[in-house]
Amino acid sequence: MIIEVKVPTPGESISEVEISSWLVSDGALVRKNQDLAEIESDKATLSLTAPESGRIELLASEGDTVKVNSVVCKIDTSVEVPDEENAEEADDESVAGVDKQEEKTEEIKPEPSDKDKTTDSDVKITPLARSKMEAEGLNLNDVLAGLKKLTTKEIDEVIELKSGGGILESSRGEVSRDVERKRMTQLRKQLSKRLVQVKNETAMLTTFNEVDMSALMDLRKNHQGAFVEKYGFKIGLISFFLKASAYALKKHPMVNSMIDEEEIVTPNYVDISVAVQSPKGLMVPVIRNVDSLSLAQIESALKELADKARTGKVSLEEMTGGTFTLTNGGVFGSMLSTPLINPPQSAIIGMHNIVERPVAVNGKVEIRPMMYVALSYDHRIIDGKDSVGFLVDVKKMIENPVSMLLGGKSAEETLLGL
Repeated sequence: MIIEVKVPTPGESISEVEISSWLVSDGALVRKNQDLAEIESDKATLSLTAPESGRIELLASEGDTVKVNSVVCKIDTSVEVPDEENAEEADDESVAGVDKQEEKTEEIKPEPSDKDKTTDSDVKITPLARSKMEAEGLNLNDVLAGLKKLTTKEIDEVIELKSGGGILESSRGEVSRDVERKRMTQLRKQLSKRLVQVKNETAMLTTFNEVDMSALMDLRKNHQGAFVEKYGFKIGLISFFLKASAYALKKHPMVNSMIDEEEIVTPNYVDISVAVQSPKGLMVPVIRNVDSLSLAQIESALKELADKARTGKVSLEEMTGGTFTLTNGGVFGSMLSTPLINPPQSAIIGMHNIVERPVAVNGKVEIRPMMYVALSYDHRIIDGKDSVGFLVDVKKMIENPVSMLLGGKSAEETLLGL
């Protein structure tokens, strides 16, 4: 029986996808639920799996753009596929057979004739290489016999030698002027469009502040061991910024808002997108209801989504619906930047590198670990009061992490009911 394997629907707004890579070769035996290919849309990377076991026939090539629900391969289920244990035994026997054949071939391999042997006068040898050959007792044919394969580079050099009619000189010091061309992925194309859209369709402005990271770094240092012992993973800086941002968004709801045609939409929940660098490009999976999660829950969700993004396993649902975005250029050494808004959201916070700098503390100069933070926002709906106030509130909570226990308020404000 022949089964047609069709491209699944990644989402309502997506009509075509790109075959990013085939994970099996044409004519290979595949098992049920085995990953066959990676399919890339303009929003996420999905896996194409085998509905049944059998022999596969590929109908599309890597890099092809295909319509959703189109047939990209077929599986002949009448071909019996051995279970994994039998397949491993067969592979072992096959490998053993190859080894025996190679041994047999090696035994009857004839010695090269004088005509086939290469002499030292045929190949240019550097003095250092010649002395090393003599020290190891090797001749030229021993060295050439040890070369396992020829690449196109060597073939091109020989062709150039024959066409030039001269001696092929050492390539030491030569500068490569090759140009590599690689087709843009669907994800990269969509990212490009969105970045241009932000610049053209929003009144983007960025405000900055600096944060003293001393208290937060001391907190992590003093309690990291106990945290790992209880939860099995470390607590990172991003989780604190996510929690602080969630509380600040509750105090400044316009920063959590977005424009929908002629209306301003303000969600009463906080879903924060986190920018993650993946092999396919920048991805922004979403952590839901950040304001109601504990730091351990935030860190766990962050770790899970980051792993999925890096391996291309993040789903379309996990990539959509954020109300605000956090990006951390500090992991790459960035001191300061103006992050671009992630539409249709209206604001994004950017973390940066932590650098020890002299600062004034209670009238004295001290060396403190400092971080610049940036908030880019759409000035059409977010005023300076809200944008600056939001960033100041995040700064206060990071500099006094315990205040997050009280929803970002100080103990005095909570006591007075302010």
